[in-house]
Amino acid sequence: MSIRSKLEKRAAPYLQSGERVHAVFPALSGPSPYWMFVTGSLLSLVLNYHLFVVTDQAIVVLDTSKFHGRVKGVGLRHPRNFYFGEMTGLYGSFVLEDTKYFVHRRFHKDVAAADAALGRPAPAR
Repeated sequence: MSIRSKLEKRAAPYLQSGERVHAVFPALSGPSPYWMFVTGSLLSLVLNYHLFVVTDQAIVVLDTSKFHGRVKGVGLRHPRNFYFGEMTGLYGSFVLEDTKYFVHRRFHKDVAAADAALGRPAPAR
């Protein structure tokens, strides 16, 4: 089972019936994860971990545990009209409702798929 399938399975109980998943990816919030190179693993204690589930109806942000990735609950439900934008670097970032989120390069293609699912080009930043 692929990592994306596992993430979708974890998120399924928190979605409304009939919602179709377009993309799913983990993200971090808090201080920039680039500080890990300076502080080591201590930074992981202050970072917040999230699972983004982009469906045909909404963007659902699930709060997850720091060490096991278990979903703790729905942190935010946002309308689907949001573009994440192009992800660059080791940790791409975007701001959603005054919170800056960081996405690891491994999941940049999932963010791009979420933007592509809207069906029109992303506006310039």
